[in-house]
Amino acid sequence: MNSDALMMMVAAEGIIAIVTIYFFVKVMTMPKKKEPDSYSEN
Repeated sequence: MNSDALMMMVAAEGIIAIVTIYFFVKVMTMPKKKEPDSYSEN
């Protein structure tokens, strides 16, 4: 594998990792929605 291909592979994997971490953090820090509890209404 030449150096150009290696740099392209590392850059692509880095971008994918950054985007994955960004959305994971975004989902984990999202405020929880208040959902109705149907069990307590019975």
